[in-house]
Amino acid sequence: MEKIDFKKTLPSYRAASGTFELIDVPALQYLMIDGHGDPNTAGPFSEAVSALFSVGYKLKFTSKKELGRDYAVMPLEGLWSSADPDNFTTALDKSTWDWTLLMLVPDWITAELFDAAVSASRAKAVSAALDRLRLETLEEGRCVQTVHLGSFDAEAETLHRLHTEFIPANGLSMRGRHHEIYLSDFTKTAPAKLRTILRQPVAPAADQE
Repeated sequence: MEKIDFKKTLPSYRAASGTFELIDVPALQYLMIDGHGDPNTAGPFSEAVSALFSVGYKLKFTSKKELGRDYAVMPLEGLWSSADPDNFTTALDKSTWDWTLLMLVPDWITAELFDAAVSASRAKAVSAALDRLRLETLEEGRCVQTVHLGSFDAEAETLHRLHTEFIPANGLSMRGRHHEIYLSDFTKTAPAKLRTILRQPVAPAADQE
């Protein structure tokens, strides 16, 4: 049985460090869960991560066993927003952040399979956050992205260049939410070696006037 790795087959999961690239991201299906506040604070964020991975792995094994379609479980992702966007490029006051954690799942994963996976995880009392988990399609369209190498706190400089240099220089404006894809397991990887795709949906500046 062939095992699909969407990190290798989807162009939107490939990026280079040190450069910003314009890409078109297709509509993709995700497990999603919302939250608020500093992700470094124990509680809601870690519970949300546990819920995502519990259901994500159950769906992978169900797909392989029942559908004969195997795939690699995708990395954690996050959509981030704040009432003050400068928090991403200056002081990084994480207590004000709203977040939606994501995990890509194939389009052949149905609502019925999702509901069964959530029920199985709930039976094992994996996480109180399971009740907030949903299956949803996200269509980001035109985006700019790059790979950031290093700690999450060091992203501010890269994001500042993205927001104040690359986007206006290309006649673009920001729309939607800041998106991060965690290519490294941040529970096992030294901060200096973390690899994170930073993505920002954009539109022609005239469209935002």
